[in-house]
Amino acid sequence: MCTLAHIFEAAGLSSVVLTPMRDIAERMRVPRALYTAFPVGRPLGKPRDKTFQSEVLKAAFCLLEAPKGPIISEFPERISSDDAEPLLCSLPPRVSTNLHPAVDEAQALRAAYDRAFRKTRRTSVGMQIVAEEVPEAIEKFLKIAEGIDWSEAGFSAESIYGTAHDIRSYYEEICCELAEGEIGAWATEEWFYDTTAAGQVILQARRTMRDKNVAQSIWFGLAPAGRE
Repeated sequence: MCTLAHIFEAAGLSSVVLTPMRDIAERMRVPRALYTAFPVGRPLGKPRDKTFQSEVLKAAFCLLEAPKGPIISEFPERISSDDAEPLLCSLPPRVSTNLHPAVDEAQALRAAYDRAFRKTRRTSVGMQIVAEEVPEAIEKFLKIAEGIDWSEAGFSAESIYGTAHDIRSYYEEICCELAEGEIGAWATEEWFYDTTAAGQVILQARRTMRDKNVAQSIWFGLAPAGRE
């Protein structure tokens, strides 16, 4: 974003960068920056808190009154990722015992996904598959976890990452619909991989590919680097 700010300014467009990394903004001498001591990935600080987010945006827009930079202002309130309450997001009970728990889980959550979409009219699902294809996609990862070669499971090198992305997006958007209280930094990611059957299937498929010496470019991006 700091680089883009210089490009926009050179084209005659005023810019403001919101960043939790003050040292980078200072080093790159961005024209205007609002330093926000918030967890990475939460540029406006508090999810679902429109009043707080508006205050952050007002502080950012005020920097446009500065005729010339570089200038860095600091938002007065700090937020720590350690301050968040544990995420409360209950999964539905099993519906069909004839299905693998991960597939049954994904199907049972569809109504929550639809509710979330009706509210926001936006979704990150769609890089490779759509919502109704999520259970089938999980079945493909199940095959990999059970030892079937990833290419025989129905993936290409181009499609496997996008499919994993869409499954995770499907679940995280559902989590935002079902969760009680504030959602902390990275809380939906932790919920997906630590709590859901689908997250566990993708992690197991990733481990299986790694242990079979599949090219790292195929399996590494299926989960964050620190996940095993």
